Amino acid sequence: MLFANNKYLKILTLLQATPIFILESFCSTSKLLKTFNGHTEFANSIDYSTFDDRQFICSGSHDGTVRVWDVDTNKQIKSFKHLDWVHYVKFSQYYYHNNHRNIICFSAEDNAIHFWDFKDNKQLQAFNGHTDVIYEIEFSSFSGGRYLCSGSDDKTIRLWDVETSKSLHVFNEHTEYVWCVDISPLQSNNNNNKCNSIGVIGGNGYTICSGSGDKTIRIWDIETTKQLNVFYGHEGRISSVKYGSNELGINGGANTILSGSEDKSVRLWDIRSGKQIQVFNGHKHWVNVVEYSPFVIKNSKIGGSSNVICSGSTDITIRFWDIRSNKKEFHMIKGDFYEDGSILCLKFIQLKEKIKKQ
Repeated sequence: MLFANNKYLKILTLLQATPIFILESFCSTSKLLKTFNGHTEFANSIDYSTFDDRQFICSGSHDGTVRVWDVDTNKQIKSFKHLDWVHYVKFSQYYYHNNHRNIICFSAEDNAIHFWDFKDNKQLQAFNGHTDVIYEIEFSSFSGGRYLCSGSDDKTIRLWDVETSKSLHVFNEHTEYVWCVDISPLQSNNNNNKCNSIGVIGGNGYTICSGSGDKTIRIWDIETTKQLNVFYGHEGRISSVKYGSNELGINGGANTILSGSEDKSVRLWDIRSGKQIQVFNGHKHWVNVVEYSPFVIKNSKIGGSSNVICSGSTDITIRFWDIRSNKKEFHMIKGDFYEDGSILCLKFIQLKEKIKKQ
């Protein structure tokens, strides 16, 4: 698991190449593997990818830099200095698979989305259209990551086509800033190689979810560009939203949304019914990030196993929750106040197993 807090990026434990990860084993054996030092201010965002069989981490920070780290060597290999705070970073799979270029996409205080070729250290195009700060960006899991959505302080969500560098649509029903966005996962009935045309990108049931300072989560239909649903329940700003996936083994997982808020709660929602499934309380401060984890719990009380979600907070903890129970967290990782400051972002990664020499 990779997470960022204060100025540091840390890999906590190695996930082996097995189909199921038991949380109980993680709790008993987890240890800090690596720490990546270099940022001089808060690391706001992290991402992970592999290019040419090499593993990379990228990060964006309040210090105005985007940095790239080689996981194997534990070293920073590139750094790009921007003029403003960097809010969000993402590796572009579309550029790599279509142009074989190592591209990082990032958003900053200048209201634009930038593309940086970190291998050749060149800036490519920038997407302009938002009239205020862009907080989060996400690529589509379909069409090879061709589409990108962004949420901004201007109260809108924009959908972009990376191939044509055009803004496809602006979604604008939120009444306050949009802090977080996500695009629904790959649909099983979709031909991933087929590039659809307008509507906005074809009728495959893809949606965007967004969280805002207006305390609502909204679902948008990409084909019709209409708002489908609004989730009410949080009592503070929505700081993180994530779609579930059936690939995680969660029953009906692709029809769920996970959210975290400044009201200190983590909530699970059913997209089909538009209702809250569970609320998880225990954090002592803002919840900055939520994630569906690859872990399961052996739970005899519910019969069999149950999936796990996790959350990171300004209370300097990462907490793990049983998705089928709204009881107290199953496991908690407590950071150090002076070193860690706040858990701002986290991501599960699978490191390569080292081959033992004979």
